Parts: sequence; C-alpha cells; structure tokens
Amino acid sequence: MIRTMLAGKVHRATVTEANVDYEGSITIDADLMDASGILPYEMVHLLDITNGARLETYAIAGERGSGDVCVNGAAGLLVRDRDLVIIMHYVQVTDEQEACDIKPKVVRVDGKNRIVSTSDKIEPNSYY
Repeated sequence: MIRTMLAGKVHRATVTEANVDYEGSITIDADLMDASGILPYEMVHLLDITNGARLETYAIAGERGSGDVCVNGAAGLLVRDRDLVIIMHYVQVTDEQEACDIKPKVVRVDGKNRIVSTSDKIEPNSYY
C-alpha cells in the first residue's frame, strides 16, 4: 500500500503577486521552501484561505529573503494578490512504520511572509 503523507507546509502566507501572463507555477521565497522542505519543481497543493480555491502546481524558488509568494499562470485567476494561502507538499511511503513516523515541517509566517515559527506538529484549533 502506498500512503501519501504531509511532508511540510507554509501556513497562512500572503500572496504577493498573481501574474496570469507568467508561465504556470508558484514562486516561493527560497527561505520558505528550505524551511518547509519544498524542492524546486516539486508538486505543491495551494489552498486559498481567502476564497476556498484549491489547486496543484509546481514550485519555483524565488529570491531568498524576499517574502515572495507569486501565483503564476492560470492559477492567478483563482488566487489573487493579498489572499492568504497554505502551501503544502507530500511524500509517498510504502512502509507503515515510516508513515507513522512522519513529522511534517510546518512553517508559520507573518503578514510579510517572514518566518515566525517552525514546528513538526500541527496543533488542532490553532490560529497559527
């Protein structure tokens, strides 16, 4: 059996740009990618807290320390500048014990997409 497990996420990031004319993807500050474990060109799920849109695309590393979270291509019609989003990526495992031992890298950010905290736990009923 293959299980798909959450490997990491950037929680409550603010979209800094939505560029419909750019070739598809999401550009993410390289510091946020490193902290959450997202690799360049890795598939990510994007959940828009502001409007409920959900989509998948791939990540492109943005300028380190810029706070950039730019939604590119057709996704820019679903996710707009200043929306709050969650960016998630996953890992697939076949070993039951490995699945049970997964500890996702959770990155919480402020309104300028600066890292506020990192954790390997997702707290129920937590704002951040």
